Amino acid sequence: MQIAVTFRHMESSDAVRSYVEEKLAKVKKYVDEPIDAQVVLSVQKKINHRAEVTMVAKGLTMRSVEEKDNMYAAIDLMVDKIERQLKRYKEKLKRHKGSEGVQQRFEKAVISAASVDEGYESPEIVRSHSFFVKPMSVEEAVMQMDLLNRDFLVFTDDHTEEMNVVYRRKDGNYGLIVPQGR
Repeated sequence: MQIAVTFRHMESSDAVRSYVEEKLAKVKKYVDEPIDAQVVLSVQKKINHRAEVTMVAKGLTMRSVEEKDNMYAAIDLMVDKIERQLKRYKEKLKRHKGSEGVQQRFEKAVISAASVDEGYESPEIVRSHSFFVKPMSVEEAVMQMDLLNRDFLVFTDDHTEEMNVVYRRKDGNYGLIVPQGR
């Protein structure tokens, strides 16, 4: 497991870094693949301690953010939340075996609004990012969206191999956008 710890608005501490590494080592038992964890520890207004982790393992991304008046308590809550997410994910995997389809590579680009509004010949790309989209069921997509704490997720359906979008509705339910053939 690779753990990168970043300190913001606070002094770097080897004791806190060791504590984070020791606590996150517990979650290794839930995932067989190598895990990459990015931890950000910060203090806001001298009393609010915030612990944030983003973990990536085997195509699965999980995120947890906790705030407390004590850094060690915030780290404990953060790790507990990640552990619950992994337990829930592992149980769902046992119940539903996913597809082993081929991942597709996509590119996301952010286009400057001014270049579109002012009628340039080609829009100005501000930022671009490429990523892989693996085939998954709707249930897996909803689970992944929840683990990432996102409002929507673009994925490839494991049966039809079509791009779909699952999203969280304002009423708390989930919606699914499926493309229609011509």
